[in-house]
Amino acid sequence: MEAPKTVEDTVEIEQIDWAQRWQAYRRLQELAIPCWCATNQPLRVRLSSFHAMIQLDSVLRQLTYDRRELATWLEDCWKLDSNR
Repeated sequence: MEAPKTVEDTVEIEQIDWAQRWQAYRRLQELAIPCWCATNQPLRVRLSSFHAMIQLDSVLRQLTYDRRELATWLEDCWKLDSNR
């Protein structure tokens, strides 16, 4: 995923397969993040805030990381929080 150039930009998500693309599309719709998806086309997402960027990252992470990677990422987040 290429970082948006402005606070409001549209990005194309190409690194996920078709089944994951539709899962991501549905989840982003639930989160009220504007997105478009057509058959044999990449998922397009309009990012209008940094909050939306973080949510997109989270959705893609859940779909593309395996269970061990997600567990490690979560443990690292807990460690960061406990160091405050």
